[in-house]
Parts: sequence; C-alpha cells; structure tokens
Amino acid sequence: MNNNLLMKRLSIKNSKPAVRQGSGVVAGLVLAAVLVGGGASTATAQTTKPKPKTGQIEEAEIEIVKERVNQLPEATRNFNKIKLPAPPKTERKVTYTYPDFRLPADRLTPSVKVLTIRAEEPTPLTGNFVKAGLGNYGTFYGRGYFHSTRNTDHAYGLDIKHINSLTGPVDGKNSATAETSAHLMGELYRGTAAFGATLDLGREGYNFYGYQKAANTPEGSPVPESKGIQQVFKRFGVKAYAHNRDPEQVLTYDAGIGYRYWNDIFGATENNVLVNAKVGYALGDASRVTVAADASFISEKDIVSFNKLKPGAPTIDVTRTRTFVQATPAYEFINNSIAFSVGATLGYSSDTATNVSKTVVYPAVRLGYTIEPEKFMVYAGLGGALQRVTRYDLSTENPWLNRGLNVADTHRGPTVYVGFTSTPARGLELNARATYARDRNLYFYLNNAIDPTKFDLVYDQNATGVLNIHGELLYNAAEKFRLGTRMDYNKYALKNLPQPFHRPEFQGSVFGTYTAFEKLNLGVEGYFYAASYGISYRPAASPGAVRVPDFYRATDPIVDLNLRADYRITPKISIFVMGNNLANRQYQRFYGYPVKGINVLGGATYTF
Repeated sequence: MNNNLLMKRLSIKNSKPAVRQGSGVVAGLVLAAVLVGGGASTATAQTTKPKPKTGQIEEAEIEIVKERVNQLPEATRNFNKIKLPAPPKTERKVTYTYPDFRLPADRLTPSVKVLTIRAEEPTPLTGNFVKAGLGNYGTFYGRGYFHSTRNTDHAYGLDIKHINSLTGPVDGKNSATAETSAHLMGELYRGTAAFGATLDLGREGYNFYGYQKAANTPEGSPVPESKGIQQVFKRFGVKAYAHNRDPEQVLTYDAGIGYRYWNDIFGATENNVLVNAKVGYALGDASRVTVAADASFISEKDIVSFNKLKPGAPTIDVTRTRTFVQATPAYEFINNSIAFSVGATLGYSSDTATNVSKTVVYPAVRLGYTIEPEKFMVYAGLGGALQRVTRYDLSTENPWLNRGLNVADTHRGPTVYVGFTSTPARGLELNARATYARDRNLYFYLNNAIDPTKFDLVYDQNATGVLNIHGELLYNAAEKFRLGTRMDYNKYALKNLPQPFHRPEFQGSVFGTYTAFEKLNLGVEGYFYAASYGISYRPAASPGAVRVPDFYRATDPIVDLNLRADYRITPKISIFVMGNNLANRQYQRFYGYPVKGINVLGGATYTF
C-alpha cells in the first residue's frame, strides 16, 4: 500500500459474496445506517419483550477507499502575540487662525472636535520661543512667547507681539501702520477648580489715508502731512476668573470679573467693568438647570469738534454711561439621542440709538436629535439676545472711526435657526446652519459727509431682517494634512437705508496646513468677500463744508491668497517665509482704503 492510497477495511463474516462500494461517501452512509439501526434495536430490546426471530443480518464486506490526501502547510509558531487595544474616545480642540503678523477685519477661529486615530503622548513643551522677520513696505515683525511647561499645579505665560510697516499702499508713510500687544496669564489648579487672571496691553497706530478715493480728491491736490492724519488706540484689560474643570460634578460654575480701558488720539475714552457667570446644577444623570448671566457697565467720554477740519475750532465734551445686563435661566435634558433646553433670556440695555425698548424677553429653546451617534446630529431652536457693542471691539474691526459715535447694543431677536453637524468619516466634519433674525440697532459703517476718510455708525430706524446661511468643512488627516473652509451668506432686508453699507453679502475662506516632511511645514489661507457699498462724495465747496453725495459706490470683490512655509534647521532653530495678497489685488474692505499689494515677510525662530 503506497502513500497515495489509504485503505481501511471493515469486514463482517458471511457466507454470501462481498459487496464492494466504489464510493467512499455512499459506503459511509450505509455503515452509519447499520450502526444506528443496531443501536436502536438494542434500546428497544431493553424496554420491550423480545420478539421471535424473523430474519438475520446478512453477511457483507464493505471497503471504504479514500483517495484524497489532506496536507497542511507548516505552521509558524507565535509565542508572543501583540494585543492592539481600541483607542480611547477623546475630544480635542483645534484652533485655526490666520498668520499672526496679518490681522484682517474678520478673524476666523473655528474650534472643532477632531477624531483621533490613536492615542498620542503629548509633545514636550519647551514653553519659550522668539521670532523675528523683515519684509517689504519696511515691515518688521517680532514675537516672544514665554510659557511654563505642562504642570498639574499651575500655568503661566507671557505673549508679546509687534509688527509695523513704515510705508503702505498710498503715499508711502501716509499709510504706515503699527501694532503692539502683550498678554500675561496665570492659573492655579486645586482639585477640580481652576483660578486664573489675565492682563492685556495694546497699542495700534493708523493713518487716515483714504483721502484719494473716499474724498474724491482732484488729481494734483496737495498731499496731507502724515502727522495730521494719525489715529492711535491704547488698550488695557485685566480679568480674574474661576471655574470648575469637571463637568461631571453636581455643581458646575464659571465666573469672572474684569475691567477694560480704551482711548484714541482725539481724547475719546471708554471704561468698561464686566461681570460674567454661569452656574449649573445637576438634577439627575440626564438633566440639570443652568443660569448664564453677563453684565457690562461703561462710562465713556468723547471730545467732539464743531469743525473737524479747522485747527483750533471749539470742542465739546460728551459723556454718558451705558448699562448692559442679561441673564438666561434654562432647564436642560440630555440622553443618548435627544438633547433639549427650555428657558428665557431677559435683558436690559440703556442705549437709545433707535426707537426700541430698553428691556427684552426672548425665548431660549433648543432641540437636538442624534440620528447616528458621533456621526450625524440635527438641531433647531428659537431664541434671541442682546449683543454688547463697544468702541474697544469696533476699533479692532474698523480702525478709521469718526468722533462722536453713537454706539448702541444690538437687539437680535426673535431668532429662528436650524442646522446639523456631521462626521461622515474619520477626521472629516461638516457643519451647516440657517438663521433668520429680526435685528434692531444693527450698525453699518458709512463715510462721513464732512470728512469722508472717517466712518460713522448708521442704523436703520426699523427692524432689519437678516438671513444667514453658514457652512463649515474641516478635514484632518493624521496630524499631517489639515484643510478647512468656511462660508457665510447674509441677506439684509432694510427699510430705510438704501444699502447694507460695508456688510458684504458673502464671505468665504479656506485654510490648510501640510507637513511635507519632518522639517518642513506649509500653510495656505485664502479669502473671498463679495462687494460691499460705501458712498462717494463730490469735492467740498470749502474746507469743512458738508459734501454732496455723488453715488453709492460698490467696492471690488476681495480675492486674497496667502502662503507660508516653516523649515526647521535644528531642533531649536527654524526659518519661515510668509507671502500675503499674492494675487496682488489692492482691494478695499472699507471704501477708500486700498490694502497693500504683494507683501512678503521672512525671518527665523529660536526655541528654548
């Protein structure tokens, strides 16, 4: 019998000839039937009386032939098996910002939850670096960042920035700019509580260089001196706060008190005392009550000239106080698929820019439904709130403000909104929202009729309907490639104003970073703003005279492309280059004020 033939023989003696089965399968079935039949007969015989024999088992010889060989490959022995535990679910906040040497009017800082592929050890922090760079337009950029390393007991840090350009897009030094800021912070951690304080200082210098277009200056007119068109803002802010760092506790709190000071070169000042607090108390595992409150008490002074273009003209001091108080008590319920809150917003503002009530009561209702956990959630709500408006904030958005501004808080409401958030794939997040609101005291910027280089705040005397459609897309691929885009479409329904001055209907941006290899990081930012409206005046009949409007002027759409690159030479030394407005479009975010063309900045960073 050779190795390719395996034969087993089962024989039962009998006088009759043997029967050979050519199929192993059929023979097996016959054998199984015989054995089962025999077993069944034995069991029956034990429980019943024996029956007389009527027959006998026929003798037969059955051969089972198996002509197939099963050969298994040689196995590799694995003594140490590697176990891959599932990554823990974590939430991280990633903040995207534009390059810090360029400060556009609308700064984009979306924070999103990024799904991580694996749990990573935190990167060791040195806590300190200094940067310096030079660029065209006589630009100097410097930054110092000095922070403590990771510590479970405390944290502290100092961040200093400075950038200035000696020349600009209009008449050289007449359009120079300078910005300096310092931020000091400190925190103490005691159990689940954190106590902290911040200190902010700032100074910005600008020039009113919009005289060529906004004032419709005839060609060949004398160029003003740079000292006569300066604007300087000074800022100071301090804040102390405390909050509970554990959201699972029965009682949660976040409270702060602060003070901010602002002034300009014309003698206007703003003193603002701010208080904010949010307290939550858990009623059970899925419900809690919350109260969020904010208050602001402003004392401001403005020195207004009777003739803004005549040196030595008489002036008058205008002082007033502005009070703002708002609170929102609510009941919140959250389970696996449904989250809703029901409450009301009660507010008071002493401002009287238009004929609107000083007190407001708005509903605060929000319903969210999770269709697929961590994948798709829809929400809708009904609300409204007061929005505090200050000179401190307005001057960061538009630095060419006029004297004697009538600043007023915006009444936003009632407001209806609906939207969704989705994470269809790892690292990808989509957000969309549609909002309709009825706003009162919504401000717009319009060139002044006496000095068109400066902007006044104007309001529609009736409520303004505002439709906003917002969308965000964010993608993060294993910390190597990040790409995001943000878009906002705004439609304003005005009653009295002819145009929504200097509020473009569409604003879009794209931003991304890419780690080409270990030492090289690349970044891109792009912006697109639709055209907005200013006003063009005819030349003044005499200095200080009120100008006659020529026509409403639409600015060119904004197209801006920015690139940056960082290359690490050694673990402590790296070089960088940044390019702004590479499309070389001297667009005007505010009518009469074109921005710089292509501007490039290069420098080095030292980390220690």
